[in-house]
Amino acid sequence: MSFIGLLQTIQDTEFSTSLRESVYMWGIVDGIHVIGMSLFLGILLFWELRLFNLGMRNATVSETWDRLSPLILAGFVVMVTTGILLFVSEPLRFWASILFRIKMVAMLVAGVNAAIFHYSIGRRLVDWDHRPLPTSAHVVGAISVTLWVLILFCGRLIAYNWFKPLF
Repeated sequence: MSFIGLLQTIQDTEFSTSLRESVYMWGIVDGIHVIGMSLFLGILLFWELRLFNLGMRNATVSETWDRLSPLILAGFVVMVTTGILLFVSEPLRFWASILFRIKMVAMLVAGVNAAIFHYSIGRRLVDWDHRPLPTSAHVVGAISVTLWVLILFCGRLIAYNWFKPLF
């Protein structure tokens, strides 16, 4: 079965059809997606600003991460879970959108950026409590903010796609 055939099979399921055609469910899932996205991006922005010494300067870097990371994770889980549900509702339409594909690539790069941070320079957060943050932390933060702004714009513009579908 081809990838497009798999997407068609998903779209033809009763779950996908009921989610897509429901008077309320798609709107509820989309609303929860926006709430999860707001929680994730809003709290993540506090963290990124801390990497630039612009926010939450009354707490150390490690304290800031310890306080914000559970909320960032909760927002991420809600955002991804509802995003998958939204995709399942119309996988062919989403996959045919260039904006969706840009969003997915940007999310992949954002994930790699986060992994690089957490498994390399981010392991030394406690060291940054009493020393200036390294330039690499600023670079990772700038990349993260840029990617999430791109993801946010692409995600919101998918509904208003003016590009010809890719297939």
